[in-house]
Amino acid sequence: MATIETGQPPVHNQLEYFIEQARQARPIRTAVVHPVDHNSLLGAIEAAEQGLIEPLLVGPAHKIQAAADSEGLDISGYEIVATEHSHMAAERACELVRMGQAEALMKGSLGTSELLGAVVHKTRGVRTERRLSHVFVFDVPNYHKPLVITDAAINVEPDLTVKRDIVQNAIELCQSLGNPEPKVAVLAAVEKVKPSMQSTIDAAALCKMADRGQITGGIIDGPLAFDNAISRQAAIDKHIDSPVSGETDILLAPDLESANMIAKQLIYLANAKSAGIAVGARVPIILTSRAEGTLGRLASCALASYMVLHPAKGD
Repeated sequence: MATIETGQPPVHNQLEYFIEQARQARPIRTAVVHPVDHNSLLGAIEAAEQGLIEPLLVGPAHKIQAAADSEGLDISGYEIVATEHSHMAAERACELVRMGQAEALMKGSLGTSELLGAVVHKTRGVRTERRLSHVFVFDVPNYHKPLVITDAAINVEPDLTVKRDIVQNAIELCQSLGNPEPKVAVLAAVEKVKPSMQSTIDAAALCKMADRGQITGGIIDGPLAFDNAISRQAAIDKHIDSPVSGETDILLAPDLESANMIAKQLIYLANAKSAGIAVGARVPIILTSRAEGTLGRLASCALASYMVLHPAKGD
């Protein structure tokens, strides 16, 4: 059985590298939830044809077939797990995970909140003690390695406890990708702890939590402003001595809005390529936007493959 080789990808073919490595491993069995429109069904089939996933198409069989027929897609080789509607599809997909019949989840044509609601259900979901969070992995043209931004999609105003889980989730993703000790920059608008700015207090607390073993596997520093997190020279100019500055692997934003803005700016102003998944559940969840291109969809499946086939040890 082929396994993924971990390690740092070549600069600026980072997502392509992750896809190629995942293609050389076995496909992961993935429950595709309610793939009843063109984008969600095509995304699953593209990933299957690339050898990244083995899809289980979960949803109303007639709608899935109608979507395939309207686009001329042949789905005869894929298993359909029939359900009556999208909510039942989400519940059934989680059941497949609990039964050991699916190794990952993939969002189809249903709302993210509907899918995640099933995931975090206390008795029928696939939640863990860890808070669910989203991670973006970016290939930024003027940055020398993959850059993770979190959380830009799930936790709106995370408190300190939630931020701890968000950081741990991101660290373990990076470990799955071959980075044994990722560097985490906890972002704020300033570099000093200020009682009037909660983000700086949280940053200081997270660093101390790492010192005490409440966060493991990474090197954490903060508060750091964006410039001295990304640029070593900016940190030197501000007389900041940090092992993270200029070598950041993970950017932890203060809240969802700031993380989302950073992510969108990198995509639209810096021509960054991105992939994203939700982590913190029993299995990775492939969450792609309806506007996502082929590269982003395939790379997101590749990230899930890394997590399934090369799991981090966790805390």
